[in-house]
Amino acid sequence: MYTAKMLHHCRHIAVGLLLLANLPMAAQQPVRTVGNIKKAVINASSVDITLDNAFANVTVYSAAVIRVRMDKQPLSRDFSYAVTASPQKVKAAITQDNVSLKIITDSLQVIIQKSPFAIRFLTPSGEVINEDEPGLTTSWVQENVTTYKKMQAAERFIGLGEKTGNLDRKGEAYTNWNSDVFGYAVNSDPIYATIPFYIGIHHHLNYGIFLDNTFRTEFNFGASNNRFSSFGARGGEMNYYFIYHTRLADIISSYTALTGRIPLPPQWSLGYQQNRYSYYPETEVMRIAQTLREKKIPADGITLDIHYMDAYKLFTWNKERFPDPKRMTDKLREMGLHLTVIVDPGIKVEQGYAAYESGKQNDIFIKYSDGQYYTGQVWPGWCHFPDFTSVRGRDWWKTAIKSYIRNGVTGIWNDMNEIATWGQKMPDNVVFNFEDHPVSHLQAHNVYGLEMARASYEGAREELKKRPFLLTRAAYAGSQRYSAIWTGDNRAEEDHMLLGIRLLNSLGVSGFAFSGMDVGGFTGNPSVSLYTRWMQIGAFIPYFRNHTQVNTKSAEPWAFGEEALEISRNYINLRYHLLPYLYSKMYEATNSGMPVMRTLAIDNTFDNKVYDTRFQNEYLFGDAFLVAPFESTSNFGSIYFPAGKWYDLYTDTIRSGSQEVITALSTKALPVYVKGSSIIPMQSLVQSTSEQPTDTLSLHVYKGDDDHSFVYYEDDGESFDYEKGNYYQRRITYQPTVSKITLEEKTGNLDSKFHYVKLILHGFTSLQQVKVNGKPMSLQTAGYSFLSPISRFDPQGSHIAADSCQVAQMVIAYSNQVINVDL
Repeated sequence: MYTAKMLHHCRHIAVGLLLLANLPMAAQQPVRTVGNIKKAVINASSVDITLDNAFANVTVYSAAVIRVRMDKQPLSRDFSYAVTASPQKVKAAITQDNVSLKIITDSLQVIIQKSPFAIRFLTPSGEVINEDEPGLTTSWVQENVTTYKKMQAAERFIGLGEKTGNLDRKGEAYTNWNSDVFGYAVNSDPIYATIPFYIGIHHHLNYGIFLDNTFRTEFNFGASNNRFSSFGARGGEMNYYFIYHTRLADIISSYTALTGRIPLPPQWSLGYQQNRYSYYPETEVMRIAQTLREKKIPADGITLDIHYMDAYKLFTWNKERFPDPKRMTDKLREMGLHLTVIVDPGIKVEQGYAAYESGKQNDIFIKYSDGQYYTGQVWPGWCHFPDFTSVRGRDWWKTAIKSYIRNGVTGIWNDMNEIATWGQKMPDNVVFNFEDHPVSHLQAHNVYGLEMARASYEGAREELKKRPFLLTRAAYAGSQRYSAIWTGDNRAEEDHMLLGIRLLNSLGVSGFAFSGMDVGGFTGNPSVSLYTRWMQIGAFIPYFRNHTQVNTKSAEPWAFGEEALEISRNYINLRYHLLPYLYSKMYEATNSGMPVMRTLAIDNTFDNKVYDTRFQNEYLFGDAFLVAPFESTSNFGSIYFPAGKWYDLYTDTIRSGSQEVITALSTKALPVYVKGSSIIPMQSLVQSTSEQPTDTLSLHVYKGDDDHSFVYYEDDGESFDYEKGNYYQRRITYQPTVSKITLEEKTGNLDSKFHYVKLILHGFTSLQQVKVNGKPMSLQTAGYSFLSPISRFDPQGSHIAADSCQVAQMVIAYSNQVINVDL
């Protein structure tokens, strides 16, 4: 028998159930799937799709690139800070029937299933490259949107830019949220940069996916599940680009065609850079500069950390420490040294402080939702922060940054731009302009570093009227258009040195060809052996900067004893000998997006050995040098040689490829090998790039079995005149099948700074003469040493003689016409 009270409760329950039944179906579901296709409108190179619970657009961006957009509501403004390319006009056939939509280009097929919605990407012959996981596809959990991809058998994943962990990211998950992580662990995630681009590899196929969404994003490559890989964002639309090529290198090229490639850096920025947190006062800076020169350590730059400022206030100089910055930079330039200074975005809240007053007057600071300026605490104290997502904010910064250039500074180091604040918890309700479409901190956070680097680059370029050097800590996809990147506050530990290599290789896959790490480690004190090994590796990374923090031991090359100094100097010397090679490879990066520092996976994508954790730290420096780094404490190491013929850099001993070799190790020499058929231009030793080398270019050619070409490039190293054709370029080819080396006719309006070529032939043991343009010329056989003997030891520990590498060499006039050398 029901009581009145029970009936009252039943009435409420019945009403509740009735209301629930009348709610839209999607609102009842904890996971909102896209559902079925209700309508599809085919356009010339795209298709607009209406789904049960979403709206979508699939666009042919190029023959090899397909863009997919989806949202719960009709698609809104199409805007990207990362993508600068527009869709290409290509031949694409788009058709539909009752079951599916089909898109066919010269490079791939796209099959879009209608019920339920799911996308499959196929090769022209019908092999599955990538496909949505059936039943999951794309869905929302509240505002979080995720696309689920079927995990292919034995699939591997590389990329995502600055991510810790192994080369192969299978079984791991990652978050993109730019974070200030001082002394991060070797498995920390996230750290400073967001590059939401990865490459999948399976069944001798490879593809790239770029998720262009600036919210916090998540990537899962089979972590805690054996069914799918996925990528998603905490807000905004699902917006990704699918890239397919048969060669992994072409995927990198297409990705960088979308997001931009590095600008050609000033040549001085490829030289050795000496840094510390911090060098001050001016007398200390000049002591470092003078010691570099006295000890014959080639160098091109010194960097100032935050102690050059007055109480850490941006756009100021501490007048007691640096009474005349322009006078100091002039002195440094006379010594062949450029000055880079650190800049942080925080502007101290202080009445009378010029930058603060100007920022308020121009109303360029980010604000809370109620219009009050956001205030966060960093080095100067409580600060406001410029809104780099607004034209007005960037223009204000560009004007302010020019004061450094007028004081003779040529390098701008953008730091703390995650945004970093004490506490690391900027409120979500801070509002950014976002190109006059205001958004919250959640959407703007990851692009703040990109837009700060952009404003710094544009301001420095306008004032300097030459190529500035830009460095950034935080980044988003596309930041490579403005700035080099370094891997932040690493540790002086063996595993951090090797982690740094993987970070740089991953950045290279992800569009950042100009990158570096703090050589020697930022936090802590390296052992002599660790420091020495790290300096050796530093000679073979794009941006070579030595850096350590405050309250650590000095980390200049002379601070670790005479032997460490000699070894470090030898490798810095080698770096300067190699500048023609390195500069040419940086030029290549500006045209193709190919990184200078290359994981072996780029050229050996389907070789399982290169993903083995024993060999994953090996890399190519350009296309010639195989670098095999090991902990400085290791006495023996296993090196994997990919397919090909490999010459020991120091002895010319030849190793066959596709094999593992156990090698004795010593801190005296870094294991480096040269691939057969390589062409390596080198110059005489200089103490800085402002010093002219001798008039002879040494051209090293290694006997091999494969045709190979090298594009040699020169310009003035500092201006933008190369954009007007004022450069010197020529292709050099080696054809072993016809025993010929050809220096093709030069292009560009400049003449080379070299007047002669010394041809140095490695492995051509039986040659006594060659023909140059049909004229016989004899060869001289002589010893050759890349390094002085102190840093060259054989496995038994005895000195290698300086003439252990016997090569044939000759000198010919370096004309601008075709030069044929018949071997």
